[in-house]
Amino acid sequence: MDKLTVQTTINAAPDAVWAGYTEPAQIMEWNFASPDWHCPHSEVDLRVGGRMVSKMAAKDGSFAFDFGATFTEIAPERLLAIRLDDGREAVTAFEPVAGGTRVTTRFEPETQSPPAMQQMGWQAILENFRRHMEA
Repeated sequence: MDKLTVQTTINAAPDAVWAGYTEPAQIMEWNFASPDWHCPHSEVDLRVGGRMVSKMAAKDGSFAFDFGATFTEIAPERLLAIRLDDGREAVTAFEPVAGGTRVTTRFEPETQSPPAMQQMGWQAILENFRRHMEA
């Protein structure tokens, strides 16, 4: 299946955007797709072969899951590649542009949900990240 792409431009320098994207305390502030969800826990071992895990949970306690991955490539402030626990791959690029940093993620969709729904969810999380960084 073709990879899906989500993208946003953040009014912040690449070093700040990188920190916001990779530091657990900041990840917990933005890593959810809708206001009725949250990210109560995040761990990041930022090295090739290191792991990241974020707990994604409905605020009402009805559902939660761990979103886990292993880092496969890291170029600080430029690129972050991961292999999700289910074997899919995702690559996030950080590109300096006029007015800030363009963040682009290309990911392999899973097979349970329609690709358009997955793209909307990943885009919503990325927009939460943008709002967090610009707040």
